[in-house]
Amino acid sequence: MKFPLVFIFLLLLSSCYNKERECKDFRTGTFEFKYTTDGVEKTGRFVRTENLNIDYYENKIDTASIRWINDCEFIMKHINPKNMSEEKAIHMKILSTSEDSYTFEYSLAIQHGTQQKRVEQGKAKKVK
Repeated sequence: MKFPLVFIFLLLLSSCYNKERECKDFRTGTFEFKYTTDGVEKTGRFVRTENLNIDYYENKIDTASIRWINDCEFIMKHINPKNMSEEKAIHMKILSTSEDSYTFEYSLAIQHGTQQKRVEQGKAKKVK
């Protein structure tokens, strides 16, 4: 009789576990992330303020506006889009945080027609 009771107690404790999310610590700052282009891993950097996200990668600078939905989610839209795909807003969501980094997912904010939702994940490290 003791074993089922202990098992149920452990099950209840594990179901209450949530990943840590201290999103406010990552609203602003300077961050680095790794990405792969043509099989080569590269490092990008971005600076985020309350209203802007400025990307620095491959000797390019790209600026986007930010509209926060809540402490862990925001919509990002390029200020000067260079093509049709850059005109589409991106929904960013912080999934979990650690002391100096966070894991996030992103997708198009609006799916058009029968387009299937594509969600990607990444990790950013706060450097300042």
